[in-house]
Amino acid sequence: MFSKILIANRGEIALRVIRACRELGVRTVAVYSRADRDAAYLQFADDAICIGGEAPAQSYLNPAAILSAAEIADVEAIHPGYGFLSENARFAQMCRDCKIEFIGPSVESMNMLGNKVASKKVAREAKVPLVPGSPGAVDGEDEAVAIANKIGYPVMVKAAAGGGGRGMRAVHNEAAMKTAFRNARAEAEAGFKDGSLFIEKLIERPRHVEVQLLGDRSGRVVHLWERDCSIQRRHQKLIEESPSPHISPKTRKKLCEAAVRLAKAAGYYAAGTCEFLVDQDENFYFIEVNARIQVEHPVSELVTGLDLVQWQIRVAAGENLNMTQDEIPQMGAAIEMRINAESVEDGFRPCPGPIRELVVPGGPGVRLDTHVYAGYTVSPYYDSMIAKLLVHRPTRAQAIATARRALNEFIVRPIKTTIPIHKQILDHADFIRGNVDTHFIERELLPNMK
Repeated sequence: MFSKILIANRGEIALRVIRACRELGVRTVAVYSRADRDAAYLQFADDAICIGGEAPAQSYLNPAAILSAAEIADVEAIHPGYGFLSENARFAQMCRDCKIEFIGPSVESMNMLGNKVASKKVAREAKVPLVPGSPGAVDGEDEAVAIANKIGYPVMVKAAAGGGGRGMRAVHNEAAMKTAFRNARAEAEAGFKDGSLFIEKLIERPRHVEVQLLGDRSGRVVHLWERDCSIQRRHQKLIEESPSPHISPKTRKKLCEAAVRLAKAAGYYAAGTCEFLVDQDENFYFIEVNARIQVEHPVSELVTGLDLVQWQIRVAAGENLNMTQDEIPQMGAAIEMRINAESVEDGFRPCPGPIRELVVPGGPGVRLDTHVYAGYTVSPYYDSMIAKLLVHRPTRAQAIATARRALNEFIVRPIKTTIPIHKQILDHADFIRGNVDTHFIERELLPNMK
């Protein structure tokens, strides 16, 4: 086991890693930007080093600053958390070139799965179902029109190196294709320095279901069951739960087995997530792999009883998994609600500013992962998520009841948050029945707010 780890991230995930390390007996080094100099979790790390200015490019996205801090602190490994440099294969290689272990998958797996076109090739070879579409990157607008006409509208134009909805356009007819293609390419080049695009058939009213994976360097890969992430706004997840409602045991088994098959084909180790779209008939299609820990990993922790962050660290240190697939349960029902500092009425506009009053929920079945406190100022420089509120109960109905109670106890003032829309979602008849899809919020809730 490592003796000291640097955490190349901020906020609640930095605190989450600090806690995991403390239980493993590993010393921690937190890095922070000038905007985060008053972060309360810094005092829980064994050391803290300022790495630059407020903007991410000056700090959390600055590999040289992070590696300099790692060398000064004499750490053996770096945990990247999620976001920032967590899926940057070049940064992972830089760490290992400096004889510092990157807590994540191999560089080869990151390169293979980090590009959507390359990952689809791996999935195809592993006999994992794919959405009908272009076999690889599309060269230009004319080819895009020809492919779309062949597979039939509506289609999705997607950035090969994309994520978070950037470089993505829904196209419903030939007249709109060329403009959508140009706009998606420009957005992809600006956001990812890679303008490669591919085309897929648009699955209408799909569920977004992902499988949590965990692998070691010996080649063993297990799944920690699935999470349903269909409740989204602007392609960003808002609620995640496990098990996925309205997925049959037969589909669940096939879905999880397909994810494991793909991970093994890519030689994947560490924690990762295989994402799928599931249509109304429970046909499922691979869309991408997230080669890192995800925001919603506590959902899988609650239903399995496993500590995913600790296992990330243990695998990186050379340990092999000590459990078989049959030994990993799916216990009860877990729901995670992302509490963001956003104004829902203004299109989920970020609402940075000071938190003057904070009352946090508790009681049976409640877990709160957060780094904020009364007196904390939400920064405009970073993601707007301020907390993850989780519940875990024996049944989904009980989990929903506990989630309602916890939301009513949760007070954050004076900034606006997504707590009100979470309450609306949990009270909606279609959510209670599990009858949701990725456009649920736009279709059912947002029109009533205008």
